[in-house]
Amino acid sequence: MDTRWISYETVDDGRIAVISLNRPKQRNAQNRGLLVELDEAFRAAEKDDTVRVVVLRGEGPSFSSGHDLGSREGVAEREPGPGQHPSYQSDGGSYAAIERTWRQEWHYYLSNTRRWRDLRKITIASVNGPVIAGGLMLMWCCDLIVASEDAFFCDPVGSRLGMCGVEYFAHPWEFGARKTKELLLTGDGIDAEEAYRLGMVSKIFPNDDLEEKTLEFARRIAKRPTMTSMMIKESVNQTTDIQGFHNATQAALSLHEMNHGHWQVVTNGESIVPSGVPGADDFLESGVMLPARKNEVWPTAGGAK
Repeated sequence: MDTRWISYETVDDGRIAVISLNRPKQRNAQNRGLLVELDEAFRAAEKDDTVRVVVLRGEGPSFSSGHDLGSREGVAEREPGPGQHPSYQSDGGSYAAIERTWRQEWHYYLSNTRRWRDLRKITIASVNGPVIAGGLMLMWCCDLIVASEDAFFCDPVGSRLGMCGVEYFAHPWEFGARKTKELLLTGDGIDAEEAYRLGMVSKIFPNDDLEEKTLEFARRIAKRPTMTSMMIKESVNQTTDIQGFHNATQAALSLHEMNHGHWQVVTNGESIVPSGVPGADDFLESGVMLPARKNEVWPTAGGAK
């Protein structure tokens, strides 16, 4: 594959495909080019009948820091000019106001993530370091998650961007309802051990062993007959859809876009988040994200768990 923002390879005689997010300096923030390439990579693995398991990982110290909100490449992709990504003139990109945001976010943040969730292969997210906001979406769409000891999971868009969570709203299914409310209202996160206790993470490995241990885990899963794997995945995904997952994520995006529309009105069309709104925290001055502590209202680094 001819890619710029990701890498794709197969190992074990093609039975395992490894997709690596490859923007380590930006902590694998998700610009549009990366998301388009990721979709193509998932599709390549899906088409390849030799591939049984797909591993999604990130180069560098962080699996993904979420949506790209301001890197040089991310800004160039959005702005009119020679560097603009062609997707910003399709799928609603040429429309005005909140219609543009709604159509674009439905396509590139919700629809594609649900498509990856239903990929006809078993997928494993191998995550390390901070996994922030949109990074959770890439992780949650995978069937299994393994984490390094330093992994940290946080969606701070409520506390820092005035939003009701990210576009693929799987939070109540992953954290539980009350924990979701706490984490979104405070902006706190959870560490790998808490994620394991909640059942969100299957394995925790030492940081230096994460890559090899993930492949070992993938090899074990790849031993299952392809029909068995597909039916297990389908039965579980169908169960959560019957419980309301598909409709709930669709409905949550509508609330997300109404939230954007609110801030667009409040800021007189200047922003879809509370930029410069009195009483709203400045995103870049909000301090370090910390794990929620059961005995602390304001968690501190290194405090009691």
